[in-house]
Amino acid sequence: MTTAYDVIVVGGGPVGAACARELALAGRRVLVLDPEGEHGQGWKAAAGMLAPQLEAEPEDPLLELGLAAREHYGPLAEALRETTGNDIGLWREGIAWAAADEAEAGGLRSKVAWQRQQGHLADWLDADEVRSRWPWLGPTHGALWAPHEGALEPERLVAALRQDGARLGVGTEPVAAVAIESRGDRVTGVVGRSGRYPAGDVIVAAGAWSGTIGGVPRPIAVAPVRGQMAALPWPPGTRRAIVYGRGGYLVARGDEAIAGSTMEYAGFHPEVTSAGLARIFAAVTALCPTLTSAAVRRTWAGLRPVTPDGLPIIGAEPRLQGLWYATGHGRNGILLAGLTGLLIKQLLGGEPAAEDLAPFSPARFWKW
Repeated sequence: MTTAYDVIVVGGGPVGAACARELALAGRRVLVLDPEGEHGQGWKAAAGMLAPQLEAEPEDPLLELGLAAREHYGPLAEALRETTGNDIGLWREGIAWAAADEAEAGGLRSKVAWQRQQGHLADWLDADEVRSRWPWLGPTHGALWAPHEGALEPERLVAALRQDGARLGVGTEPVAAVAIESRGDRVTGVVGRSGRYPAGDVIVAAGAWSGTIGGVPRPIAVAPVRGQMAALPWPPGTRRAIVYGRGGYLVARGDEAIAGSTMEYAGFHPEVTSAGLARIFAAVTALCPTLTSAAVRRTWAGLRPVTPDGLPIIGAEPRLQGLWYATGHGRNGILLAGLTGLLIKQLLGGEPAAEDLAPFSPARFWKW
């Protein structure tokens, strides 16, 4: 007997899994199409940071969305723990951005002042305070300190979202979507590599592969951007921390230091390169000189879905009823995943979205 679904989510990474779970909570019958055999998914190479304050600049619409997304993870982590027993590794003990020179320190001080003016908690630590808190860091000219920032473990997050979705009746097929199927101005389903999947609503959440899907009214403006990563041993005898520096960062995860990352337009090629790793190691050893001689435990890469303006695409396709986008999250896929699921549920349910989605409208690209 074939199960009838009324929503198909194309993509089963953190964004797709969050959308599927939220829609199932709302009583929708949801099918996720996710080709497990594909490699290079961005979430598998993510550090898992929740750092909207460190990443944002003035007038950046991602700041408010990111702050809301960061706060959303508290109740979401608790809900997933209650229903699945899984811990997504959420911890919010702050993130520092260490200044390598006085010019960088000036820019970071300005960011602290701007964020305080907006009512966000941020502090400036002078060089002595940085040395006192993190004696294993190299010389700095101070640091921006955002005490509410943090991280989670991406693979744990995806596993918990998928498990809870399955509990709620979400179906999954290991199939790649080829095209959106429609009749007139209405979606009728998805064409996969091994058949047709009918549904009245389709959500494109295929990450870096979103732009390869046919049958859409206009091209989906998402391109793959490679991010390379490495794992080193966390400095022994030191407390866990997350520290940014010029060109790189270190994130404590268990007994490892997750080091990253690059941003490379290399097509669908998630390979690790010697040049990319050299840039990462140069940045992280400047941050933490004791890692200079550390043995590299593993290296890997993933493909981030990036749009021309660096903002995600969230909302309805105005030229085709029933087609929705939840893609293009770039470096912020883990941060925004949970909240994106909630927003998509609200949009499909005809509710006002909890956040201002105008800057992320699908209609901002290809306006012919």
